[in-house]
Amino acid sequence: MFPRTESAILIEAARQYGTPLYFYHAERIQYQYESLKQAFSSWDVRFFYAAKALTNLHILQYIHSLGCSVDCSSINEIKIARKAGIPSDRILYTSNSINFSEIEEAVLQGAFVNVDSLSALEKFGKRFGNSYPVGIRLRPNIMAGGNLKISTGHAASKFGIPVEQLEQVHALVSSYNIQVRTLHIHTGSEIKDAAIFVQGVHLLLNLVADFPDVRVIDLGGGFKVPYQPGEKGTDIHAVGKEVATLFSSFEQKTGRKLQVWFEPGKYMVCEAGYLLTTVNVIKENEALTFAGVDTGLNQLIRPMFYEAYHHIENLTNPAASVKTYQIVGNICETDTLGADRELPTIREGDLLSIQNAGAYGFEMASQYNARFRPAEVFYKEGALQLIRRRETLDDLLLTQEGL
Repeated sequence: MFPRTESAILIEAARQYGTPLYFYHAERIQYQYESLKQAFSSWDVRFFYAAKALTNLHILQYIHSLGCSVDCSSINEIKIARKAGIPSDRILYTSNSINFSEIEEAVLQGAFVNVDSLSALEKFGKRFGNSYPVGIRLRPNIMAGGNLKISTGHAASKFGIPVEQLEQVHALVSSYNIQVRTLHIHTGSEIKDAAIFVQGVHLLLNLVADFPDVRVIDLGGGFKVPYQPGEKGTDIHAVGKEVATLFSSFEQKTGRKLQVWFEPGKYMVCEAGYLLTTVNVIKENEALTFAGVDTGLNQLIRPMFYEAYHHIENLTNPAASVKTYQIVGNICETDTLGADRELPTIREGDLLSIQNAGAYGFEMASQYNARFRPAEVFYKEGALQLIRRRETLDDLLLTQEGL
């Protein structure tokens, strides 16, 4: 198991750069990626880091240096990836509900494109015909994921072309001679059960015979990472073994060897990230003790948006007696970051570490309450590097005109 980041490093980062502060550990990202490669080493598998989890240029460059490709969900993510030095043949684009002009631009950028609707597929066929390969994202009617808001493969989901509409898909492919290279599904996030991935593989392999140009089965992402102490993540080695068995059997029966794609985002960066925050106020009433910190839902929205659990540690008073706290932010709404947490006695000025903050932490941050988004630092090869400065008032006003 990869060792947790030492408190001394986090404390030093906060001392140098202030709080609130996002901290990312390079070696943890590398560990996660190497774990994926080992788990799927017996089959032809390619990984595309889902950039939406964390798009900082330095993080993208580092992940690219490990040999990982990148999955983008908007045209701007593609442009950021290209700016990070990632070549177009290592960029995958999968989006939804977008104007077709964005798909056209993704093609001009040279990215591999997945389309998400019959409308987009028809427009793609009219515009590109057989001249550019495309992937089709299907909605498999599989319920998976730890939260309905991040479950994307069920029958009520907006994502993908419903499998019930395959007849229309084939009609469009035939009409415009579309070169379908990939069949894609993404059932959701926080998937613990290897059987969910197996279910998806069975579905797609049963469809491949009707798509002679398909070379890739794309199973999306969704590997679960543990958030709470003692919690288990996805057994990726079990997934790797099951996937390899299924594809090997398919190849023996059909003579077709398919490549498998995954798009891990949270799995790659979640556990590498920490949000460091300073305690501003201790407030007690007849029932509760509040520790008010210098961050909030504007900088880590997941606890309020998803009711997500993030483990919290007191870095500067770790040996004190334990007490129960409500860890709350400084935003003018309820923004509880951790409810009923048993922590060593918290004092005003103590430094807290909010863990598992690498994915969808800074990425979903805002300037709500006209507060600045925090700085980001990257710990790599024993050194701290500032990879995004803290915002200033000028940043808040940058795009406003007329005064």
